[in-house]
Amino acid sequence: MSDLVLTVRDLRAGYGDEDVLHGVSIDVMRGSIVAVIGPNGSGKSTLLKTIYGLVPARHGNVMLLDEAGGSHDLTGLRPNRITALGVNMVPQLANVFPDMSVLENLEIGALPARERFAAQMEKVLHALPLLRAMLHKRAAALSGGQRQMLGVARALMSDPKLLILDEPSAGLAPAVLEEVFAKVKAINATGVSILMVEQKARQCLAMADYGYVLEQGRNRLQGRGQDLLNDEEVVRLYLGVQRRQTGRARDGRDGPPTPP
Repeated sequence: MSDLVLTVRDLRAGYGDEDVLHGVSIDVMRGSIVAVIGPNGSGKSTLLKTIYGLVPARHGNVMLLDEAGGSHDLTGLRPNRITALGVNMVPQLANVFPDMSVLENLEIGALPARERFAAQMEKVLHALPLLRAMLHKRAAALSGGQRQMLGVARALMSDPKLLILDEPSAGLAPAVLEEVFAKVKAINATGVSILMVEQKARQCLAMADYGYVLEQGRNRLQGRGQDLLNDEEVVRLYLGVQRRQTGRARDGRDGPPTPP
């Protein structure tokens, strides 16, 4: 059985004539939460979009590994093919169909796994029970937090091995933010690996098994989530508050932790 679910090597991508990613490499361990943080313009969202086929890779590769040790090259595939192989993404914006009901959004999300619709529907509603009473509401009538959870639920309906989240807290009130992060942890506890970009770096690292810091489209630091959270350089540059160092993240020298 492979401990890795995703490997990204020397990825370069961008828009027009300009590269945004300049050789980024990351790993996602099976069953883990991996955080990607960094300043605005560091390439975080571009990394996720390139992994999911929304932005073409100009160099490097993205590999999905199954539990038997087989691999699938995602590089250059369209998002629908990547979804069918077991990866789905919840974008920061436009992640639901507002004029459709909650149920219709979930039905669309289930298209890659139509034969398992009933079982997957029950699994998703068990993980996100607030949606059960809203199935016939229009998505446009939901609150920001409810709509974000619907976007996650829609992606989960395809039964992904890896769920990619692009700033799930964007635009949410602080009280709702904590609920969203709690639901992300609960989804991960069901066995879904999660790769997450988040501007709320402190909260994101606190829940992450492993983290990567990007800067100007390149790997800057990496390490266990708690080590990065307490790393003096990360605190000074990205978290904004000086704290006593209790761990030290390494720049490209530590591999991801082996899961228990």
